[in-house]
Amino acid sequence: MTTTVERTITTTAPAADVLPYLADFRNATEWDAGTVSCERVSGDGGVGTKYKNVSKFAGNTVELEYTTEELGEDHVVIVGRNDAATSHDTITVRPHGTGSEVTYKAEFDFSGIVALVGPLMTPLLERLGDKTAAQLKDVLDRR
Repeated sequence: MTTTVERTITTTAPAADVLPYLADFRNATEWDAGTVSCERVSGDGGVGTKYKNVSKFAGNTVELEYTTEELGEDHVVIVGRNDAATSHDTITVRPHGTGSEVTYKAEFDFSGIVALVGPLMTPLLERLGDKTAAQLKDVLDRR
């Protein structure tokens, strides 16, 4: 079962600045409400780059290895994996007036014992999505 959380925000920051900032997943510590640390472990920031991401979720510390799978003119796809979950994140950035519109879609697939409680996590993931959207807008508007 896949749980999807999607949010769209508008920001005063221009798209040409926003996509490179978000594509460098190390910056998730600034804009993602759950991320505690994120370090690049290999690659140059392009497709194939790997990141070690540590997040706090539902009172637990969660570590995923993310890989940049696509990097286009208006989007980045980054996929995080560990033994219990896969997070398939698509970030799309489009010009909007003098700023930009950012859509962040995260699709979570849980495995093992976690899959049994996956549906119970949906409200927590939705709340995290709300917090992240607000934080993302604030951080981008200040850039």
